[in-house]
Amino acid sequence: MTVLRSLDQLASVPGPVALAIGVFDGLHVGHQEVIRAAQEHAAQHHGTAVVMSFDPHPLSVLRPGSEPRRLCGAAYRQVLLERMGISTTLLCPFDEATAATPASLFIDTLVRDCRPLGCISVGYGWTFGKGRSGNIHLLMEHGEREDFAVYGVPPIRVDGVVVSSTLIRDAVSSGDLVKAGRLLGRDYALYGEVVRGRQLANQLGFPTANVAPEVDLLPPFGVYAVKTEINGQEYSGIANLGVRPTVETGETSPSLEVHVFDWSGDLYGQNLEVKLGDFIRPEQKFGSIEELKKQIEADVTLARSM
Repeated sequence: MTVLRSLDQLASVPGPVALAIGVFDGLHVGHQEVIRAAQEHAAQHHGTAVVMSFDPHPLSVLRPGSEPRRLCGAAYRQVLLERMGISTTLLCPFDEATAATPASLFIDTLVRDCRPLGCISVGYGWTFGKGRSGNIHLLMEHGEREDFAVYGVPPIRVDGVVVSSTLIRDAVSSGDLVKAGRLLGRDYALYGEVVRGRQLANQLGFPTANVAPEVDLLPPFGVYAVKTEINGQEYSGIANLGVRPTVETGETSPSLEVHVFDWSGDLYGQNLEVKLGDFIRPEQKFGSIEELKKQIEADVTLARSM
């Protein structure tokens, strides 16, 4: 994956450049359609599809403190884009100067930096530029004048409802991961690096991979049946998402402790995608380590049956 960090780096991309532009938090089914439109244009014109997003989230600059909690971190988004066949992304820096850029100047900059600009694909209601003055109609005006195509992808509906990142956040927060998965177009998963923990799980007889989720929006704490892929093979398992109240004192960051069935090995330093399935029980504090061990044994038996 080639990751560009400024607009002028678009000059290095073999044209015509097909830009899919948006925040793309979560890469849900609506975002996927915006990206596919750019991919189809690039394939038809022997160009390159580039997914362009903004860093940090524009709302963190426009209305600090109002930015939404992330559904998808940068590393996982890159993994998902690669699966879609995207080889180049642009993380456009977003600051006060970017926010103050007139919409027409922003388009002109894209036309100047792409060699050439083949198309721009966005959600139909997307707005941009100073005062959010830019929209699909302004893009089309410039497209006619500068000879690039414009695709305004209409809202995508699932189960009769327009898909949005807000709707998915609500589903995740309430624990409706089946609904979240339908809106995302894939199994809901947490992704992060496997880090070293206190090794207590090994002592209990259930070695775990301690995953540090890279997002700040999490489903309800508790025990889940899970699936994860290791070295190209998918394994079932069980995971505890939470702060480990039985063994931890004081404040601690949430973690995802994954026990993979019928597998052993060292995963430290690797990134793991953990698909959350059935919810088994809420996280709870036990009176002793022995009580915790007995409950884990029961949880594992139940998860295997699932």
